[in-house]
Amino acid sequence: MLTGKAHKFGDDITTDHIAPGRLAHLRSNLPELAKHCLEDADPNFSVNVQTGDFVVGGKNFGLGSSREHAPLIIKMNGVSAVLAKSFARIFYRNAVNLGLPVLICNTDQINNGDVLEVDLAGGYVDNKTTGTRMTFVPLPSVMLALLNEGGLNPYIKKYGDFKF
Repeated sequence: MLTGKAHKFGDDITTDHIAPGRLAHLRSNLPELAKHCLEDADPNFSVNVQTGDFVVGGKNFGLGSSREHAPLIIKMNGVSAVLAKSFARIFYRNAVNLGLPVLICNTDQINNGDVLEVDLAGGYVDNKTTGTRMTFVPLPSVMLALLNEGGLNPYIKKYGDFKF
């Protein structure tokens, strides 16, 4: 069970909102780049986010160029999962490969600051602030296995191959 606060964003949050292109020179200094995560959408995000919190988006989260740094710096900020109505496919795949859960669900009933509990295997999100429950398609076992190991690279290092 994952528990934390919601940091809510709208539709069409791009990889440039997450990892600003003007800071591309920081790609070799990920801790410094992580301090700027989502600053174009919320200048105080990396100051306010706490370990275990959630990023909550609307439609088309992570669209734009394929920046592997985008989900990585979200994860480096301690975010336990990203919830959105839909994701850009490259962001979605990069996030899973890096061990960041990405969950497709209706986020209309989540407000900024709400306390959420997420059951990845059970396929539900409980909004503890409002008392509502949202569901999402439970993650396939292959994704859960990757996420449990911290992503694709740690999984392959541990098992040497896909063994499901």
